[in-house]
Amino acid sequence: MADQKPQPVVSFKLVLVGDGGTGKTTFVKRHINGEFEKKYIPTIGVEVHPLDFDTSRGKVRFNCWDTAGQEKFGGLRDAYYLQAQCAIIMFDVTSRGTYKNVPTWHRDLTRVCEGNIPIVICGNKVDVKNRQVKAKDVMYHRKKNLMYFEISAKSNYNFEKPFLYIARKLAGDPNLAFVAETALLPPEVEIDRAALEQNDREIAGVANVPLPDDGDEFDMD
Repeated sequence: MADQKPQPVVSFKLVLVGDGGTGKTTFVKRHINGEFEKKYIPTIGVEVHPLDFDTSRGKVRFNCWDTAGQEKFGGLRDAYYLQAQCAIIMFDVTSRGTYKNVPTWHRDLTRVCEGNIPIVICGNKVDVKNRQVKAKDVMYHRKKNLMYFEISAKSNYNFEKPFLYIARKLAGDPNLAFVAETALLPPEVEIDRAALEQNDREIAGVANVPLPDDGDEFDMD
């Protein structure tokens, strides 16, 4: 019996965007492959981290383009959005301003990217106690029919969920599963499980509440 050839890795370009300081680089560096196989593209100011996941349909690689602190150079954005096949928009739940800027990041992505690419919104730093953006206040994903996950980069909480959702969308298979544990660096912080459960209850509680008719802007006061 002839040896079976290994299946090729299916690769996708994923852009990771959001205001500076929201934890994008910390998030992507939790994945061991992304930490040690990164490459830098200086012409457009990004680091590309290949993040590999073993799935029920074979190995998937997200070439994750991290904007590497270049957010203030708005003219550079289009260059790294081009040919993106999926995206994560990240905000910091301890900073209201970073959430209020989510619509701008979403508009940029949808303006440049062709087709209806999978986009996930992530609220990072849910391990921090002085949360400013409450779970019940996160509405934008519902307005735009996007997926939202609460994450904590430093504790590895929900690290794999955005990638699993995107992989399922790209494969057109809602039953696709990760078949091996994601290779992550050890957690840097512990997380309050009771607080996470409260957040989950808040998210579930507002899931069917009518959205305010206020366009893309929102007031969390």
